[in-house]
Amino acid sequence: MTEIDPRTTALVLIDLMERVVALPLAPRSGDEVVRTAEELARAFRKSGGTVAVVRTERPGPAEQPPGSGLLAGVAEEGDVEVVKRSPGAFHGTELDARLRERGVRTLVLGGIVTNLGVESTARAAADHGYGLVFVEDAMSALTAEEHRGSVTLNMPRLGTVVRAGDLRFPA
Repeated sequence: MTEIDPRTTALVLIDLMERVVALPLAPRSGDEVVRTAEELARAFRKSGGTVAVVRTERPGPAEQPPGSGLLAGVAEEGDVEVVKRSPGAFHGTELDARLRERGVRTLVLGGIVTNLGVESTARAAADHGYGLVFVEDAMSALTAEEHRGSVTLNMPRLGTVVRAGDLRFPA
């Protein structure tokens, strides 16, 4: 079990956007990832923790592709919302500043795509000095092999890999 201190921990959810969630993903569907992410977000909010939701906008085009907004219900009032224009959520965004002003020192990460947006965000978070927890069942990739490679080879070198049911919040 991994105990969460909601005063210093943020849940960071990457690219839970209609067009990304609809991709053919593995080892679980986008809908499965969203259900787990929403459960985690409810638990974080209930415990007084920070929820940060990140979505991608492609640099350059005047209009973003259809389905580029966050899925309805993923973000709530009071959440930190960030738009990124690169694979990771830190470069060129206010994510670090917004988390630090809330006293966040540890990030719990989930989202799509495991080995791209989530892992890129994690690497930058480690560079910024954050502790990292990865929720394996709140992520998916374009292939099961890519997902497995990230959660078994790379992410354990950066932090702790858990399942959503392994997280504990103070009573």
